Amino acid sequence: MKVEAVIVAGGSGTRMGKPKQFLSLAGKTVVEWSLQAFLDLPEIEKVVVVLGPEDFRERKKKLSQPHVVFAEAGATRMGSVRNGFKQISEDADVVAIHDGARPLVTAEIIRAAVEEAYESGAAVPASRVKDTLKKVASKSLWISDTPTRSSFWAAQTPQCYRREVLEEALSRFPDAAAATDESQLVERCGHKVRVVPVGSENLKVTMPEDLIMAEAILEHRQGGRRRTAVGFGFDVHRLVEGRELWLAGKKLPGKKGLLGHSDGDAVLHAACDAVLGALGAGEIGLLFPPEDPKFKGIASREIVAEVLKKLVEAKASLANLDVTIVAEEPKMKPHYAAMRASLAEVFAVPLERVNVKAKSHEGLGEIGKGQAIACHAVAAVLL
Repeated sequence: MKVEAVIVAGGSGTRMGKPKQFLSLAGKTVVEWSLQAFLDLPEIEKVVVVLGPEDFRERKKKLSQPHVVFAEAGATRMGSVRNGFKQISEDADVVAIHDGARPLVTAEIIRAAVEEAYESGAAVPASRVKDTLKKVASKSLWISDTPTRSSFWAAQTPQCYRREVLEEALSRFPDAAAATDESQLVERCGHKVRVVPVGSENLKVTMPEDLIMAEAILEHRQGGRRRTAVGFGFDVHRLVEGRELWLAGKKLPGKKGLLGHSDGDAVLHAACDAVLGALGAGEIGLLFPPEDPKFKGIASREIVAEVLKKLVEAKASLANLDVTIVAEEPKMKPHYAAMRASLAEVFAVPLERVNVKAKSHEGLGEIGKGQAIACHAVAAVLL
């Protein structure tokens, strides 16, 4: 059985106020949790991630992994599903369609829905409705009916289909923009859709309170509330003529750069030492000895990559990074936004978890005379 998946992550997040699929959740974005659940299953041969046009360039690089391809979102959810389906292989047996805003999906749910779809043609994971349902007129708010809840189920994703079943539904109803899931179209084609009974943990992050519940569920799955460790890092380099100035992974304009065995990026060096400090894993000089000629001129982004491997090995995640640059020249304030964005990208964390600021040295010492730049960094890590 060949299985491929489409993860729809192109929504604008109207009810949340921002795209919910890119909100931070326990050290990752919501959609990263969704994507990882599928990538962890060896039977999933390809995952198509559908991104909005405004997110395509920015998010694609971070989400890129083996077996992941990308498609651009349509004007509606069904338009996005159609665009994603175009990337599905013609010889796929089963296609799973999943909401990028459902980060708590499990391997058990995915496998159960896939296997049922392979047998019966179409399958939707769903949980029994627990609350009493009321039918209410849209404006007056008067209750007009109380249906029997025993016959109602709350649909979830991934909704899974034999490839030919989904292809027929998408092609027969090309203008069905209002459909909120594919199973509606499959039903209109005359195919029966089978429910796969599951629990209610596979929630969709739609409102702010959903994010709180999702984080609590993840903490429970990981054995309870995680411990926070804090690390401190410091670095200083001389400013010299004829060197490029690299700070926070960005090349800044100027005639002077930082002297060092590497590219001299004091911000990345201090940040890396802060992360290693939180892990109790020493400092970057142990990983990249300055006396070793093979590391001469190394880009500091490569140093960060090794530090991130240490995070993964420790099953930890970076919760927050705060850096303070101490420099007399050049002026840092015009570069705050660029350096902050670069740090978030290099350390693979959401922008809101990173802070950059700078102070002068009031003319004191080598830094005050414009002969050097220093950086202090504090990192909080979830263990």
